Amino acid sequence: MPNRHTDALFQLIQSMERAEKRNFKLYMTRNSSTGDLKVIQLFDALDKMNLYDESLLLKKTPSIQKQQLSNLKGHLYHEILASIRLLKQSENIDLQLHEQLDFARILYNKGLYLQSLKTLDKVKELAKAHNQVTYIQQVLFLEKKIEGLHITRSMQNRAELLCNEVDETNVRLGVISTLSNLSLLLYGWYIKHGHARNEEDKIAVDAYFKNPVFNECNHYKGFYERLYLYQCYCWYAFIMQDFLLYYRYTQKWVDLFHSDKKMIEVETAHYIKGVHNLMSAHFDLRNYTKFDETIHDFEQFIQTPVVQENNNNLIQTFTYLYTAKLNKHFMEGSFTEGLYLVPEIEEKLSAYDLFLDRHRILVFYYKIASLYFGSGNYAKCIDYLNKIIHLKIDLRTDIQCYARLLHLIAHYELGNFDILEYLLKSVYRFMSKMQNLSTAEEAVFSFLRKSFSSSSEKVKPLFEDLLQKLTSLADQPLENRAFMYLDIVSWLQSKIEGKLVQQVIHEKYMAGKKRE
Repeated sequence: MPNRHTDALFQLIQSMERAEKRNFKLYMTRNSSTGDLKVIQLFDALDKMNLYDESLLLKKTPSIQKQQLSNLKGHLYHEILASIRLLKQSENIDLQLHEQLDFARILYNKGLYLQSLKTLDKVKELAKAHNQVTYIQQVLFLEKKIEGLHITRSMQNRAELLCNEVDETNVRLGVISTLSNLSLLLYGWYIKHGHARNEEDKIAVDAYFKNPVFNECNHYKGFYERLYLYQCYCWYAFIMQDFLLYYRYTQKWVDLFHSDKKMIEVETAHYIKGVHNLMSAHFDLRNYTKFDETIHDFEQFIQTPVVQENNNNLIQTFTYLYTAKLNKHFMEGSFTEGLYLVPEIEEKLSAYDLFLDRHRILVFYYKIASLYFGSGNYAKCIDYLNKIIHLKIDLRTDIQCYARLLHLIAHYELGNFDILEYLLKSVYRFMSKMQNLSTAEEAVFSFLRKSFSSSSEKVKPLFEDLLQKLTSLADQPLENRAFMYLDIVSWLQSKIEGKLVQQVIHEKYMAGKKRE
């Protein structure tokens, strides 16, 4: 697990691209005095370190005393950000707008009111073209200040027009703020709890949609209003496992960007997240052809400059592309074939360990464990599940519960009956404490208790009985979550038919492809 308490300056330097480092050196040469030599020495020392170690840092830079280090680090941090801001200014609409707003304020402070207003008009048009409502608000605020304090004679009815613009912008910002808050709250609920477990969870999630902002949702035309509206319904549908609704709103999310392609560069992270959810929706609905097409389009998008020249976008696309690749093998039943992905993922996790959040790593560990389980390598499956079980975190209690259940089943497959009774009680107690026991999971635990003491001849009817019970529960919304994390139905079929799990799933995949 990555070190989450690393030094902020060290983390910033490690995130820098080669061009950014070169530009920083030129920036310091142009703009700094000879007194900043220590700052450059500090930069070079931190750049060469693999892990942050303050005592080693001081040893490598003898010209820096310990009592100077804090101030020098603060100064270096500021200078790095300033140099990157200059380098990346033309690539980011926010930085461009901010610069032009600064120019307008400078012109105003010099008493050049008409020049300031002319600059503000340009900022406003650029902001409108890129749906940057907050910048429109800032422009209007400065315009009102100029018109209220000085006689510019810039336009008749200027006061009325400005006031109308301000009112319209404030209404839009209120809607955007409310919807973005609700989207964040719903996503936060999912990160903490996972999919809805019971009626109580359903009521808690439904409560978010009682907000009056949803009463006018059919009238929202702005980009961000629709983006956050679609996200709200996307998270709701995913939590409730309504995969058709989930697909509908993830498609709307992606289509919104495709209808205004310049917004892909403005809000790249939101676009990447939308495509990830669309791939997940195709996976959940077993839309085999559309799933492959979307992965192909995503891989092409990853090669574009907007991704390749942005470290954050590279990390996000890695996460979602490899999640999709793993899902493809789960869907096709090609678990053994998919094992080649594991070293690639491990290498990337190591390379990005300063930047990936624990939730993403947790998901990767679970998916890798599932890949090994499906391929029949139960020992390796247990190794990855132990990484999850031993983490002391409060994220995704659902994954932590199902990791323990899969861990139990893997030991069952290995025939480790000497520890199974203890594990069974421990896992049951954990899942009960987390309020994570559905009817389907209770049936699984009941089967495992009976199977421990049953002979091999009597176990097969127990498998058949459990399969019948679970099949009858598969269409019940709040029972679906058990089948999302563990394809326990295919596992049971494999035990009954004497086949490998991946063989059973592959046969289902081929049958599904024929029906498409």
